Amino acid sequence: MKTIFLESHNISNRAGGLGTFNYELIRGLRNNDLNGLDIWLTAKKPKELEKEFGSVFNYYQYKPLQRHSLFRIKKKHDLWHSLNQNTKIEPYKVSKYLLTVHDVNFVEEESADMNHEHNKRFTKKLERASAITYISEFAKKQAHRYFDIPKIPEYVIYNGNPITYFTDTSDYISKVPSEKPYIYSLGDFQERKNFLSLIKMISLIPDFNLVISGNNNHEYGSIIKNYISDNNLTDRVFLTGKVDETGKQFYMKNCIAFAFPSIREGFGLPPVEAMKFGKPVFLSNLTSLPEIGGDAAYYWDNFDPEYMMQRLLDGLTDFENNKAQREATLKKRADFFNWDRSAAEYLKVYRSLL
Repeated sequence: MKTIFLESHNISNRAGGLGTFNYELIRGLRNNDLNGLDIWLTAKKPKELEKEFGSVFNYYQYKPLQRHSLFRIKKKHDLWHSLNQNTKIEPYKVSKYLLTVHDVNFVEEESADMNHEHNKRFTKKLERASAITYISEFAKKQAHRYFDIPKIPEYVIYNGNPITYFTDTSDYISKVPSEKPYIYSLGDFQERKNFLSLIKMISLIPDFNLVISGNNNHEYGSIIKNYISDNNLTDRVFLTGKVDETGKQFYMKNCIAFAFPSIREGFGLPPVEAMKFGKPVFLSNLTSLPEIGGDAAYYWDNFDPEYMMQRLLDGLTDFENNKAQREATLKKRADFFNWDRSAAEYLKVYRSLL
């Protein structure tokens, strides 16, 4: 029996991309053949995971002190899988080490100086890695652009679609007005999400509202709130804050389009989720998004408000004129991303390393 440790402590933040990745990968692993593998998970509240997954996995309790070398987990495993490039939790002893890279945006957003703490920490991960997986071809290209990647096996494994079934939203009570046609967007309020461009665009389209979900208790959230207030858009632009699965599906199901103008994205789960509903999806043409959206999405080449407005209106017209075909293309693209299949690919990597 080979033991595998998944550094999964980010699973507690299911509203964020990393938490979603951790949870969905683990759920996908549960649905695959784990014969001969003893997989260990770590979480702040492992009892909650145990209630869902039972004896399929074994569990550690995550403690912040484990970030420090003296308090690292000392039990040696045959394979340590670091589920993202930012985690500070590392093995006490290095055995086989698999690193999953979502993006290296920190080089562009924090510092390109390789002596910066974040870059040095990532470099150490690369040095101990036995193999690397990337969640998109863009993520791989971006990592190679800034870092000397060791000559070890590299794999691109796409994320799956978190929406595998539709929840009943008939009793959901929206915290914001949703009767008027609205454009929907979703994500943590970070500058890279570029929500401000959507607000400037929607100010030019009086027939539509804009609804944005996600944690807005950040500096960028304050910038967004102030812009809405200063430009008298409080009756046109609505921020829901974080939403649960039912809320997310409610807004996606009832919007006229989903918009995601992110300027830095290692993958981009929300557009894939929106495609599941057959909704027209509008993305920026930057980083990984064209790779993920394929020919199912519409794209913005720049963020001039009038250009974005016209591209949106033209796209909505095209969608309505070809609705059956467009919906089928969107749903097919959404189903291309499958967590059980992704987990099976990770298992192949595990077994190749072991």
